[in-house]
Amino acid sequence: MAECGVCFRHCQLEEGQLGFCGGRIARDGRVEAFNYGRITSLALDPIEKKPLARFYPGSLILSVGSFGCNLRCPFCQNHEISWSEQARRFADTAETIRPEALAELAAETQPRGNLGVAFTYNEPLIGYEFVRDTAKLVREHGMKNVMVTNGTAELAVLEELSPYIDAMNIDLKGFTDRWYRELGGDLPQVLAFIEEAVKTCHVELTTLIVPGKNDTDEEMRDLSEWVGRLKEPDGESVPLHISRFFPRFHMQDRGATDVKTVYRLAEVARESLPWVYTGNC
Repeated sequence: MAECGVCFRHCQLEEGQLGFCGGRIARDGRVEAFNYGRITSLALDPIEKKPLARFYPGSLILSVGSFGCNLRCPFCQNHEISWSEQARRFADTAETIRPEALAELAAETQPRGNLGVAFTYNEPLIGYEFVRDTAKLVREHGMKNVMVTNGTAELAVLEELSPYIDAMNIDLKGFTDRWYRELGGDLPQVLAFIEEAVKTCHVELTTLIVPGKNDTDEEMRDLSEWVGRLKEPDGESVPLHISRFFPRFHMQDRGATDVKTVYRLAEVARESLPWVYTGNC
């Protein structure tokens, strides 16, 4: 039996067994990245799509994804590669790319405006070894590394990555234990991850506003007051993106978030934060 140390689940795995996330496996008495270098998505995206509003705006970034995730958000827009029950089929079909090849590709696209590599689409922390190994090489090319993550990981994982990551967008999906439990997550772990991440790199946060779940002024006020106490090493405040929900996947029992609700909650957040952005409106 081997124990995975990536997130709060600490999956206990028999030899050859995959963890809850679908991206880690027990081999030879240890747990390693089953999805290492197995790429399902690759695109040259605007940096603002991550979303990052205050990190080299106007740049492009080579965005790469694998498969698997340690949450179960019922509205997931990338569920084909993130929900492990579906994502496991990519184990045999995903193209395998070595870190050296991905770093070279990033360098080759630099003349097209590429800033570096963004690890995104599925949850990159469950395959942190590939992120670490690739990010080291990207840095050697003088380029930047970005991670788009749910922040559901032990601080030891962050310590492995922080020397090489220049910016993160972290999903802060709400500010109640109740909502995080519905999503299969753990709010205290995410908050601890964010608190440490802002000490190491540029961080922006995103909160998707789901009607009836996390859309009250009270919750947004609590969330934004907490974010307002965070400061990056240069003293800058952490930006917050407030995003509009659309029904999809397993959550089609409610309509899209009213645009007025998003704008109202953005105004609530601005009571505590200087940088608040609205998305999907």
